[in-house]
Amino acid sequence: MKIVLFSADEAETAKAVSALDPAFTIVRVAEPITAEIVDAYADADIVSGFAGSDFSAAILARLPRLRFIAIRATGFDSVDLAYCRARGIQVSNVPVYGDSTVAEHVFGLLLALSRWTVPCAEATRRGDFAYSPPRGFELRGKIFGAVGTGHIGRRAIEMAQGFGMPVIAYDAFPAPALRDAPNVRYAPLDDLLAQADIVSLHVPATPETDGMIGERQFAGMKRGAVLINTARGQVVDNAALLRALETGHLAAAGLDVLPDESLLRRPATLFAPDASADPATLRDVLAARVLASLPNVIVTPHNAYNTAEAFQRIVQTTAANIRAFAQGNPVNLVT
Repeated sequence: MKIVLFSADEAETAKAVSALDPAFTIVRVAEPITAEIVDAYADADIVSGFAGSDFSAAILARLPRLRFIAIRATGFDSVDLAYCRARGIQVSNVPVYGDSTVAEHVFGLLLALSRWTVPCAEATRRGDFAYSPPRGFELRGKIFGAVGTGHIGRRAIEMAQGFGMPVIAYDAFPAPALRDAPNVRYAPLDDLLAQADIVSLHVPATPETDGMIGERQFAGMKRGAVLINTARGQVVDNAALLRALETGHLAAAGLDVLPDESLLRRPATLFAPDASADPATLRDVLAARVLASLPNVIVTPHNAYNTAEAFQRIVQTTAANIRAFAQGNPVNLVT
């Protein structure tokens, strides 16, 4: 059985998968799967990649022996599930690995924004110890709006409570564990946006959440609010976010995710001879570039998951998913 691990510049995953069965052929590929390289791995039975991998129908059609995809992440929106269902390809993910890791990144972004940490550090790095940033704000007493109350959202709520922040939550499927929690109440999304000082997004990428926070939602947010997005880039209309920041309606934003991240990582593809990016994609790419240049915005490169502890859980769960599939009892399947 041939297993190809894409974006595998680390040895831990290959080592864990190799230990499952010496009969497996393990191939590590440092780069993500793309149309340019996929044909070299047409004999793969199993492939694995992070959430940003391209497992679209156009790519998968060039893997005729493929039987199983092991996503090394929770999100699986990069996979064409309809194509997989039609061809009997099973898909697994890592349901839980970084609730604390990602929630801590939320507060890392928020604390840095609240005290202008990045501009201050940049000023002293260039020798300007007289730099005086705009006045910051305390977290205590600010209303924390958690949009999505899965594993990460609930952990972020715990941390917000540790800072003395009242919490308003929204979820299409409220968590029973939070219904009677002190200083936490569920509310409709519009009510949350109108009242929260901090809006933190923790929803998956689905057709229902695509563009969930756009022009109307920003207009309904409290003036001076802060947006944190560690969920998925397509949840936010970043052109609308840019306008809300430029008008001063929003005070700041912390973003670990952006739409079209593969294009942002490989911008030269926009200028390839066969490139056919639509205007909406070009708008998203331009908005991301402008957002990253603003002093009241922090953009990190989809790095919220990146701790040793979270990565170890990803490795262990991915290896277990592959083992279970090879034994005929697949686990953590997504539909």
